[in-house]
Amino acid sequence: MNKYDTELAVVGAGPAGLCTAIEAARLGVETTIIDEHVRPGGQLFKQIHKFFGSYRHHAGIRGYTIGQQLLDEIEKLGVQVLLSSVAFGFFEDGIIGMYSSGKVFPLRARKSVIATGAIEKPLIFKGWTLPGVMGAGAVQTMINVHGVLPGTRVLMVGSGNVGLIVSYQLIQAGAEVVALVEALPEVSGWHVHAGKICRLGVPILLSHTIEQATGRESVEGAVIAEVDGDFIVKKGTQRKLDVDLICVAVGLRPLVELARLASCHLEYVPGLGGFLPLHDEHMRTSKEDIYVAGDITGIEEASTAMEEGKLAGISAAHALGKLNDETYTMMSRVINTNMHELRLGTFGEERRKCKEDIVRKFAGRMIS
Repeated sequence: MNKYDTELAVVGAGPAGLCTAIEAARLGVETTIIDEHVRPGGQLFKQIHKFFGSYRHHAGIRGYTIGQQLLDEIEKLGVQVLLSSVAFGFFEDGIIGMYSSGKVFPLRARKSVIATGAIEKPLIFKGWTLPGVMGAGAVQTMINVHGVLPGTRVLMVGSGNVGLIVSYQLIQAGAEVVALVEALPEVSGWHVHAGKICRLGVPILLSHTIEQATGRESVEGAVIAEVDGDFIVKKGTQRKLDVDLICVAVGLRPLVELARLASCHLEYVPGLGGFLPLHDEHMRTSKEDIYVAGDITGIEEASTAMEEGKLAGISAAHALGKLNDETYTMMSRVINTNMHELRLGTFGEERRKCKEDIVRKFAGRMIS
């Protein structure tokens, strides 16, 4: 494959990347999406539940339906999509190192958006490498994308939204969720999700953790125990559960490796999941021609990732001269209003403050 050029390269074909490409292509930007998977859409095709929010935020529509709508729009707009392709680095003159179909080749882009999403955090305990210990994202992919049930009796570890939603989806798929354990003294996800599995008889054991996975060749059981306020296991509280699947849902972190390779300045922000690229209000990083969108900028919901993708798309288009200042200001104001609405409430307020702090830090760094 020979070297070729594009005005905008979008790395990652999840919710943020697809929305980036759609907004940019609508404004006349020649756009190329790059994704390592065989199918675009990312997390949306794992999400069989209906979205919350308003009409603007796809309320009442299931994630996989939203994903298909975005893919239809990508095709209609003529966006070039490179699947089973890996972007492995950024070089001088806008060159992105690419690997696809056994070949390495350069892609030159005038502007780039990194929308690589997030990766699951592991949890280490005795027996954690046994077959049958899986991340919640992997479990969700198996049941919702491939139609494979990886276990029949499940222990869920973690009560964030992912743990709660995947517990419900496992039950829908025919499994029994024996228990959900959470080290914190309270449920960390939305109570509407917790209520659904409680009504189905799943016990949520707060101030509990997994101590050990048991089994010789695969998971045959799990030992759980109570923890104190310092998360130290209380002696004598251990008990064994008969399970064949331990599903770990203890959080996500931004997938920043490509941004690091591009020399984007990173900051550690615990409230958003870890290290992430500093960026301004236009989603532009410390590298003038590189933007970011979605969970790489901090762990939030898919609806917010899509809005960030839209902002990155119009920002890149504006920088490429496809959009005048007045129209860009108007469009970005609407998107920022949508994001503000999504960040209201108990969970969103902390993220909103963290996001505002990132922009302030970026401005301070640029001035200095």
